[in-house]
Amino acid sequence: MEHVNSIIHAKWIIPVEPDQTVYENHSMTIKNGRIHSILPTDETIKKYTSQEITTLSEHALIPGFVNTHTHAAMSLFRGLADDLPLMTWLNEHIWPAEAAWVNYDFVQDGTQLAIAEMLRSGTTCFSDMYFFPDEVARAASEYGIRAAVGIILIDFPTIWAKDTDEYFQKGLDVREYYRNDPLISFTFAPHAPYTVSDEPLKRTKKLSEELNLPIHIHVQETEDEIAQSMTQHNERPLKRLVKLDLLSPKLLAVHMTQLTSTEIEQLAINGCHVIHCPESNLKLASGFCPVVELMKANVNVALGTDSAASNNDLCMLSEMRTAALLAKAVAKDAAALPAHSALRMATLNGAKALGLENEIGSLILGKAADMVAINLGELESQPVYDPISQIVYTANRNQVTDVWVAGKTLLKNRTLTTMDITEIKDKTIQWKNKIAAACR
Repeated sequence: MEHVNSIIHAKWIIPVEPDQTVYENHSMTIKNGRIHSILPTDETIKKYTSQEITTLSEHALIPGFVNTHTHAAMSLFRGLADDLPLMTWLNEHIWPAEAAWVNYDFVQDGTQLAIAEMLRSGTTCFSDMYFFPDEVARAASEYGIRAAVGIILIDFPTIWAKDTDEYFQKGLDVREYYRNDPLISFTFAPHAPYTVSDEPLKRTKKLSEELNLPIHIHVQETEDEIAQSMTQHNERPLKRLVKLDLLSPKLLAVHMTQLTSTEIEQLAINGCHVIHCPESNLKLASGFCPVVELMKANVNVALGTDSAASNNDLCMLSEMRTAALLAKAVAKDAAALPAHSALRMATLNGAKALGLENEIGSLILGKAADMVAINLGELESQPVYDPISQIVYTANRNQVTDVWVAGKTLLKNRTLTTMDITEIKDKTIQWKNKIAAACR
C-alpha cells in the first residue's frame, strides 16, 4: 500500500472540473500538499494508508472558494455607515473614517478578522485591494490562506504612500519580499478610473506586462461614475481604459453594473475578466451586472464579496446564492445562471481571473489541495437530490466544517487551527469602542 500525507473519505466530491460532475462515496488522497488521487472509497482503502484520515460521511468536498474582490481590513468598519448610496458612503463616511483610523495596527487587526471570517465560511484564496499590503501578505502567509495582494494605487497621498512613485515602489518592494512564498501572489490595484489619472494607469499597464501581473480595478460601478467621467473626460470610464490600452486578459474589472452591448463585446474580444459583487451592489443600489449577457459573450465572470463595510459579510456561499437568484431576475429567465455555473464562478472562474487556474479552483490531480467540506446532513439540508444545488441554494457558512489550503488543515470541525478567535474578537471590540466613541 502507498503511504500518503492524508486521506479524506467524503459522501460527495464535487471537482468543478469536469463541469456538473459529482463523485458519490469517493475519497481523496493528498501528498505534498497536492491532490494525489480521487477514487471510490473502497478502492482508496485498499490502495492507500495514512496517519491522517478524515471521514466526512454526510459532507460534500468542494474546491475552496476564491473571493476575487476584497478590502479585508475594512471589516473593522462593518456596519459603520449602512443604507447609503456609494458616493455618499465613500465621501462622507468611509474616506473620513479611513483618514482618522487606518494605520498599520488597523490593517493588521482588520485583516486578521477578515481572514478568520473567510476561512470559517470556506474561502481559501482572496484578492485584496487596500493600504499596507505588506501586512495583508504577512497575515495571509502566517495563517496559511492564499492571497492575491493588491499593489494599491490612488492619486492622493495616504498614510501608506505620499505619491505615485511611492505607491509603486513600496508595493513592488512587498512583492519582492514575498516572491518565493507559494501562498502569496500579487496584482496591480489602481483604485478606479475616477481616482487614478492617465499617467499612473499607463505606468500600471507597462509594469503589468513586464511583470505578468493582473490589474485589479473598480470600473463602471454606478451611474454617477459614468456621469462624472462624461463631465471630466467626455467619455465613459471603459472607453478611457480602451484608449489607455488596459483591456487585456490581465484586466479584472470589478462591479461593471453599467455596461452597453458594445462594451460587453469589447471585454470579450480582449479576454477581460469581470468580478461580480452582487450583494455589495444591491446594498449600495449601484446597479446590476449583466452576468448572463457577459457569460453568453464568453467573458469570464468571477465572484467577490467586496468589503464587510458594504456587504456586510465575506461569505461566498451567500454571494453565490445571491448571484444565481439575481441573474434569474435580471434576465427574467429561471434557467439563467444555474447552480453549477454559480459554483464555478465562486471557484474556478476566480482562479482563472487571477492567473491561478493551473494551481487552484478545481479538484483535479496535481492541483493544490485547497478544499472545503460542507455538511449536508442536517435537517435543514434534507433531502439531498442534487448536492450542487443544495450547496448553492440552501447551505450557509455554519455548515462549513473543515478547510484545507495546500493540504494543511486550517479549519477542523468549525475550529480554526492557526488563529486565536478569542484574541481576534477582543481586538475587534477594542476598535469598535474607539471608533464608536469618536462618532458620538
